[in-house]
Amino acid sequence: MDGTSAGLTLGRGFADPVLGAQRCFRNILAALSEPGTVHVLDEDIAAPAPLSSGAAQTLLTLSDYETPIWLGAGAEAAAGYLRFHSGAPVVADVGAARFAVLRGEAGEPPLDAFDPGDERYPDKSATVIVQCAALEGGEGLTLAGPGIKGQRRVAPAGVHDGFWDEVAANHDRYPLGVDLILVAGRSIMGLPRSTLVTRTERRR
Repeated sequence: MDGTSAGLTLGRGFADPVLGAQRCFRNILAALSEPGTVHVLDEDIAAPAPLSSGAAQTLLTLSDYETPIWLGAGAEAAAGYLRFHSGAPVVADVGAARFAVLRGEAGEPPLDAFDPGDERYPDKSATVIVQCAALEGGEGLTLAGPGIKGQRRVAPAGVHDGFWDEVAANHDRYPLGVDLILVAGRSIMGLPRSTLVTRTERRR
């Protein structure tokens, strides 16, 4: 099987890997530098489940053969897709991952299971992509910290009840801890570890 046939079998990556990654990178950087704002990754790709388009575009942009990825169970097709298009290894050890994809469900590894970096190199921590049902319509949250003038209100939907407590604990470890990218479809929202997230309205 040649590379073109394999790509069609595994799913479609960036039409132009360099330009596609550059465009996505600008949006990802904006999302992380302005926490709580929504940005759209609109490259025309097709990734296998359980990866959403936004999650796949983020990983294709940020990962390479030196960045291990954790995907969890039932993601064999997605693992093959990432290995083919980015060369990134997919690992079973959550602590070894530089990038990880969660679905926001109970029973998944908690945020403190991933590499928080260390005091000398806090930037070498993991980045965790969380696939949400939507980036609005959920529990009300207030954000504060770098990149936010005053406060910003957001309401992502589709994460388990204890998730925001994990996010608060992750912030308490700053400058250690993981950075988060919430994804719904093609839309992304950055929540770096420096962002203080306060629950303001619990869903009933």
